[in-house]
Amino acid sequence: MKKIIALGASSSSKSINKTLAIYAASKVADASINVIDLNEYMLPLYSVDAEKEKGIPEGAYRFNDMVASADGLVISLAEHNGSYTAVFKNLIDWLSRIDIKVWKGKPMLLMATSPGGRGGASVLAAAKSYFPFMEGNIVADFTLPSFYDNFSNEGISNPELASELDEKIALFELSFKTVEALSPSKF
Repeated sequence: MKKIIALGASSSSKSINKTLAIYAASKVADASINVIDLNEYMLPLYSVDAEKEKGIPEGAYRFNDMVASADGLVISLAEHNGSYTAVFKNLIDWLSRIDIKVWKGKPMLLMATSPGGRGGASVLAAAKSYFPFMEGNIVADFTLPSFYDNFSNEGISNPELASELDEKIALFELSFKTVEALSPSKF
């Protein structure tokens, strides 16, 4: 059974990105899901002075350890003014002080959604260009526009978007089979 992290990169208690991440992760075959709430990782604002004075916060180490022990990551990015939420960017800043390889090469399904018609496309584009520098292994990406029009209690209500997400999840699942086939124990 694969250990998957589901993360909505927002501190909102009603995060639509957390909802989307959980939904997508629940569709991954043969997986146990660890849902991460960023409210449990409220870290002081990163600064060199804060790091020198107090060191790296324990919460950053806990998050880092969870990523290290996971087999894959399902992350849905909330978009604030075209970029990451402050809480998520701050977490990345602290994590990069532990290990610049923040995502540790783990297969990643990277997503975004918003109430608007672009569905977080700007933040998704930023992450797709930035995450690989932190060993982000983005095997598939997906954006869900107009969340409240295209998502219901049953999941994605738009058939074309639902089918597209299923295709992305299949690519994500395939990445595990590829890793297994290449593992040293197979030689």
